[in-house]
This record gives sequence, structure tokens and C-alpha cells, in this order.
Amino acid sequence: MTDYEAATAFLGEWGRFQRQVFFFACMTVIPNGFVGLSVVFVADTPPHRCLVPAQINLTAAWRNSSIPPEGEGREASSCSRYKLDELLSFSERGLLPGVDVNMSNVPKEGCLDGWEYDRSVYISTIVTEWDLVCDQSWRQPLTSSVFFCGVFTGSFISGQLSDRYGRKIVLFVTMAVQTVFTLIQVFSPSWAVFCALYFVVGMGQISNFVAAFVLGTEILGPRVRIIFSTAGVSLFFAAGYMFLPLCAFFIRDWRMLLLGLNLPGFLYVPFWWFIPESPRWLLSQGRVEEAEAIIRDAAKKNKTEPPTVIFSPLQKDAPPEEKKAHNICDLIRSRNIRRISVTLWLVWNTVSIAYFALSLNTANLHGDAYFNCFLSAVVEIPAYTLTWVIFQWCSRRPSLFSSLFTGGLFLLLIRFIPAHLSSLAIALEMTGKFAVTAAFAIVYAYTAELYPTVLRTTAVGTCSMASRIGSITAPFFIYLRSYSVSLPYILMGSLTVLTGLLSLLLPESYGMPLPDTITHMQRFPGCCQKTPYTLTHIEEGENTAERKT
Repeated sequence: MTDYEAATAFLGEWGRFQRQVFFFACMTVIPNGFVGLSVVFVADTPPHRCLVPAQINLTAAWRNSSIPPEGEGREASSCSRYKLDELLSFSERGLLPGVDVNMSNVPKEGCLDGWEYDRSVYISTIVTEWDLVCDQSWRQPLTSSVFFCGVFTGSFISGQLSDRYGRKIVLFVTMAVQTVFTLIQVFSPSWAVFCALYFVVGMGQISNFVAAFVLGTEILGPRVRIIFSTAGVSLFFAAGYMFLPLCAFFIRDWRMLLLGLNLPGFLYVPFWWFIPESPRWLLSQGRVEEAEAIIRDAAKKNKTEPPTVIFSPLQKDAPPEEKKAHNICDLIRSRNIRRISVTLWLVWNTVSIAYFALSLNTANLHGDAYFNCFLSAVVEIPAYTLTWVIFQWCSRRPSLFSSLFTGGLFLLLIRFIPAHLSSLAIALEMTGKFAVTAAFAIVYAYTAELYPTVLRTTAVGTCSMASRIGSITAPFFIYLRSYSVSLPYILMGSLTVLTGLLSLLLPESYGMPLPDTITHMQRFPGCCQKTPYTLTHIEEGENTAERKT
């Protein structure tokens, strides 16, 4: 299968067939932009204070003074109130707060009667509906972490299923799972049920993205593949992300928001007839007739004449490595692929921490939450465009390093910005988000170039699975704001800079054909090798002989 691209060169690079695959595969990625990040609005915590029941007969002065101030800003407490029995006693005696009574001596108690929430921004969120505040505030970041646990599980399962049963079937099954379970989520009676359904939605979300990404990468030609894997899927993802704050601005109830975001998912059903299976994958499974049928149909759409024999006998008699079933263990079986895999897992993990922590933090930034979320989505557009330009003319390894190092540096600079310069801090954070987003797009496409066809979806899925350790912890990076506002930026910035240095150990894939078998993979060069490495025909023969023995 080493001459697949040569065998299908007669199709051209950008005919009707390629445009159809490019557009429809990218379209399937749009829901991924808002499904996971909808938690920014669905689980946001509005200002709140302890509820003082209306039946408690307090004067207006004592009711207004029932919440104690706290913190350096002496703002009203969100989780405590003055003891109502004491206030009622003072009120009945005609005493005035702060005049006749020293409020610092009045005992306090928790919010025994619940909370009163500010409804000026949201009609309802899961936080206001199930009181995920104060002693239960840990449940709010855990909600996002449960989703990313589902993403972690989906990454582990879907890659292997896709390599075994096909890209197309996994793509559409997981799209259906994502849509149906999100709609069921709308009717959640409790936080626990919501999280259980959110876990399944997470499984479908990443599986859909990885399957679409790999399918398009394998079908499209070299030049169009670069556009698809960097700018294509990423820009459509960003379009979905930009749609989120626009939709949330007009729908302020969390149940109606989820319903409005996911009903369009049923429009993807007709896509089944427009997106073909990957011919590369079919060949790797020995299903040559099906692969040829797809290529001949593509030739008809492109108005080109296919040769009598598309795939040579060498390709039809695929070597044992291509026909045998591969699994996740193959990613660590040999020393070379193990080094590449472990390095990529660490890179993906850190990029995921930075990307999702910055995305989820938009509700905490100074100013309007909807505008900040939209701004966070908008900065991804030039980031993905830059990624496409970089991939066209630049080497992969220095591109990944520079984006990670730059992003980490800007995040570290935020801690030096005074509190009154909030606009400058937001500008630095968005610049860091820009660089981290570019790194995410680069590492996706870079990973697909390094691994062979027989393992590509498993590899991308496993790298995505490794990154979910980062995304699972990302909400708790934001939770650290309660201890120090600058602490999340220090941790994220340091990790991102160090990982940028680590990425310099990876092999270069610029200008290299996609590997189809494990023996076609490059060696892990570490710090010393400056030029790309490829196996010679002699070395391939030696590896084949070793496998037979």
C-alpha cells in the first residue's frame, strides 16, 4: 500500500469528490465546538447570597444587614448570614444595625434556608437549580471533569473501533450518541443524572471528531490534507464555538439552551450518503474491491478516466502487518514507537490543560461573559489560519515548539499585570489562547503524519485520550482562583513552556509521505538528528525478515 497516492493521482487534488469529502467531514465537526464548552453557560455560578425567608419578620434595615461582609473587598458573603434568631431579637427591640449593635459580635450561620441568586444574567443554570455552591461548589468543576472523563473513555475505545470496523460507521454512530444523549440530558431530574448523561455525551463528542479528522486526512491528497487537518476541521470547530455564546445570549435557561444547540444534530443524517469510507483503511483490511469502487465513483464525480487496474497486485496482496488487527499495545511495543508515543502523550496532555482551562475561564474574566466567550472563539480563527500557513511552508517540530513556548510565556506574564489593568490581562490571556490553539491544531495534524494507516486512528485517539487527563484537571486549575487569581496562570504557563522544549525531541514529518505500515515510521531522533529519517528498502526487508523469524 506504499504507492496509494501514486495509484490515485489520476483523481487530481481538488475535484468534486475531494470538495464533497472536505466540506461534509468538516461540517460534522461543528457540534464539537459547542457541546463540551456549553458548560461555560450551563454550569456558570451567578452572584448569590443566603436566602432570608420572607416569613421572618425583620425590619427593612435588619433584612438589608443580614449578610456579613467578607474578604479584602468587604463584599457580601455568599455562604453565610448573621444568625436569624439574634437579628429577630434585635429587630423586635427596635435596635439599629451598626448604631445600637456592633455587627462584628453577632454570631453567624450557614445558608440554612437555601440561596438567593442574581437572575439578571441567567434564568437558570445547573448551579442555581441544584444549589452547587458553597459546600457543594466542588461539584461545579467536577461536572466538566465528568464530561472529559467521558472524552477520555471515548478516545480509548473509538480509535480501536475505528481501526477495526471503519472510520465511517464510528463517525455516524458517535454523532448519533452525542445528539441523542444531549437531548435526554435536557430532562435530567438531578445533578447525578446530568453528569451520568454528560459522560456518555463526552464519549460521543471526541469519537466523532477523531473519526472525521482521520477519515478526511486519509482520503484527501497531500496539499488538501494539510488544509483539512489544520484550517479545515479547526475553523469549523471554531464556527461551532462562536455559535455557542450567540445562542446562549438569547437562551438564558440551561435546558432550553441544550435543546436549541442539539436539535440541528438530526440534520446530519443525510450526510451518510455523501461521506465515503476511507479507501486507505479498506485496503489495509484487504477489502480491495470496495476501495476500488469508491475510487471509481470518485473518478466519475471528478470526470476523469480511471485506469483498468487501480491498485497493483502488490497492494492487493497486502503484507501480514497490514491485514492483522492492531491495537493500543502496538503504540508501545517497540522502543522507537514507544518514545514517539510517550512524548506526544505528554505534549497533548499539556496543550489540553491550557486550551480547556482558558476556554472554561471566560466566565470569570472581567466584563460580559458572552462577549468574552465570543472573543475566545474569535481568536481561534486567525490561529487556525496561521496553522495552515505554517504547515504549508514550515517544519512541524519548530512550529509546535514556538507556539507552545509563546503561549506559555504570555500566560506567565499575566501574573505581573496589576488588578486595575484588567483589559491588558484579558489581552494577554487571549494572546496566550491564540498560541495554545495553534499548538492544538498543529499537534493534531502532526500526530496524523507520524503514525501509519494501520494505527492512525488508534494513535490519534490514544493521544486524545492522554490529553483528557489534562482536560479532566483543567476545571480544577480554574478552581485554584479561589486561592490565588494568578496561580492557574503560573502553573499553565510553566507547563506549556516546558512541554514546548520537550516537543523538540520528536521526529520531523514535513515533506514526508503518510506512512502506511509501522515499518514506514520514522525513528525517534531525540536532540541529535537534524534531518528526517526514513527506512531504506534494505532496512524494510530486514524488518520484514525479523518479523517472520
